Amino acid sequence: MPTGVHIQDARSQLFDAAERVLLRDGPHALTSRAVTAEAGFAKGVLHRHFADFDAFLSELVLDRVARLSALPLVPGAGSVVDTLTAFLTDVFSSVAVAIVALITFRDDLRQRLRAALGPGIPLASEAAALVHGYLTAERSLGRLPADADIDALGLALIGSAHMLFADRQAGPPSPDAVRRMVVTVLP
Repeated sequence: MPTGVHIQDARSQLFDAAERVLLRDGPHALTSRAVTAEAGFAKGVLHRHFADFDAFLSELVLDRVARLSALPLVPGAGSVVDTLTAFLTDVFSSVAVAIVALITFRDDLRQRLRAALGPGIPLASEAAALVHGYLTAERSLGRLPADADIDALGLALIGSAHMLFADRQAGPPSPDAVRRMVVTVLP
C-alpha cells in the first residue's frame, strides 16, 4: 500500500534545492540531508532517484552544464562587450562558482565528471568553449581583429569573470565591474 504522495519531477526539485543550499550556505553545507530538507522531502527520496550522493551531484552538474547552451551568445547581435558581459554575468551569478568549489573538494565527483565530460573544470570549461565559439564567429564577422588570439581571450574572460564572482561574502560584482573587465580584456 502506498505511503506517500507521488512527487512530480523530484529530480528537478532536488537539483533546485541543492542549488539554493550551495548559493546560501556554500559547498561545505551541501549534504543529502540538507538537500532533502531544503526540498521538503523525506531523506530517502534522494536515494530513490540516485545511486548515491556523488551520483546526485554529478547529475546536478551535468544538468547545469546543459543549461549553459540556453544562454544567449548570438554572433552579430548587439555589441560584443554587452553580449559577453551578459553571458558572463549569467554564468557566474548562477551556481557555477559554488559548483567549481564543490568539484574542487570532492574527488569522487571530479572523477565521475571527468568520465562524462573529459578533462577540465565542469561548467567553466563548457562556458569557455561557448565563449571561444562566440569570439571565433565575431572575429569572422570582422567585429574582432583578424589577429585576435581567441584562445587567450576566452581563457582571460572566463578566469577574470570567475575571480570577480568568486568572493561569495562580498556579493556579486556590479554590472559595471563586469563590463570594465570585458572591455579591458578584449582587443
